[in-house]
Amino acid sequence: MGTLKGKTAIITGGGRAVLSDGSCGSIGYGIATAYAKEGANLVITGRNVKKLTDAK
Repeated sequence: MGTLKGKTAIITGGGRAVLSDGSCGSIGYGIATAYAKEGANLVITGRNVKKLTDAK
């Protein structure tokens, strides 16, 4: 899994659930927002607690 270090990964399932790593950055946030608008259940992760709180 070392090849994914520092990358954003989005995993979707049939139940419209999304795990988005790095969602407090501009691209990840935009992707997570698009999924939320479509009604997906989201789990977002990131290293910057303040940005994660703001994204919430």
